[in-house]
Amino acid sequence: MYRKTTFDNGLRVVTVAMPHTRSVAMGIFTGVGSRYEDELERGISHFVEHMLFKGTQRRPQAKEIAEAIEGLGGIMNASTGNEVTTYWAKVAHPHLPLALDVLVDIFRNSLFDRDELERERQVIIQEISRMMDMPDSWVHVLIQQLIWPQHPVGWEIAGTKESVSGITRQTMLDYVQSTYTPHSTVISLAGNLDHDAVLEQLRSEFQSWQQQRMRTYLPAVDAPPGPHFDVEFRETEQAHLCVGLRGLPLDHPDRFGLRILNTILGEGMSSRLFLEIREKRGLAYSVGSYTSYLRDTGAMVLFAGVPPAKAEDVVSAMMEQLSMLCDETVPQSELTKAKEFTKGRLLLRMEDSFANAQWFGQQEVLDQKVLEVDQVIAAIDAVQAADVQRLARQLFSAEQLSLAAVGPFANQEAFSARLTL
Repeated sequence: MYRKTTFDNGLRVVTVAMPHTRSVAMGIFTGVGSRYEDELERGISHFVEHMLFKGTQRRPQAKEIAEAIEGLGGIMNASTGNEVTTYWAKVAHPHLPLALDVLVDIFRNSLFDRDELERERQVIIQEISRMMDMPDSWVHVLIQQLIWPQHPVGWEIAGTKESVSGITRQTMLDYVQSTYTPHSTVISLAGNLDHDAVLEQLRSEFQSWQQQRMRTYLPAVDAPPGPHFDVEFRETEQAHLCVGLRGLPLDHPDRFGLRILNTILGEGMSSRLFLEIREKRGLAYSVGSYTSYLRDTGAMVLFAGVPPAKAEDVVSAMMEQLSMLCDETVPQSELTKAKEFTKGRLLLRMEDSFANAQWFGQQEVLDQKVLEVDQVIAAIDAVQAADVQRLARQLFSAEQLSLAAVGPFANQEAFSARLTL
């Protein structure tokens, strides 16, 4: 059970009591990410996330921030997504007040020091270079660009070397002013804690924070009918490929059905892609699928790392599995197995205090109807085989297909005949 309090300025505070734990996890979730950026700002959300760890008025050096948490044996980190940026920490429960103070301090009082900014700019450029040098990561960037061409949702979250090089300190301050607002922020905590004590500490920190007008994002736009290809030549020993399809938005009523469909298709070692492509045919070491959900759109992506000579065969095998899901009803035994897999992974995850803080914090910040775990379990149990087949027929079509590949391929011709349903 969770508790929620909304301050007068719109800031929401959520707590989940887990008195049996010896830890407390806390996250500040702010509803901004890469899709809120324009062309010249690409990567700024991620850049801001880095800068918040580089010094505050009370802790001017990054070392002081790190030591404040690590000196307690705690963990502190952050992440940037398309729609949410998260700052979080996890500590032993006696250290909650100090850890929360540190987290709030970096969120509200960062200096954005000019020298630190220039150093961190180079760090992020190296981060981008590293990702580009990793074909198994880079291919996932390419597939997002195909699914959402020329749109912020399809941009790499870290930006480009050119865009990151052009971001100024003032641009960054203006961006924070227009996106980091109390109405768009949720503070969520879970563990051995007291809700009222947390509120008392946060009120003193946030009572002067005034609501600002929040910028909006560009709605997602469907790509033109496909299929679409992006094949990048590299002299690699292993080729990496992704097949992408448009999925469902975050709050779509069929999202639980898609979750089960994805589990059947490509999640885990008992999924159809794994059993067919790796176990039966020995075509790939890494193979699977995943889904992503945003406010107004979503995606399903199939992926594999394969010997270049077998890449065409793997694409054909993927198409066969998609077609089977459209043409044949999933057997009840396989449906039950997929449901138990999905529920089991969820319940195991929710033993962790940060997973609980994240569960409620992200739903709140994205203005979803907040569902507790038991409600999601019930929704998963309600999925029927007919729902899975209906979704497959709705989402799996040749004109929705995109393929990205990185490896020793001259062009897309080798894949064009295989990418069909």
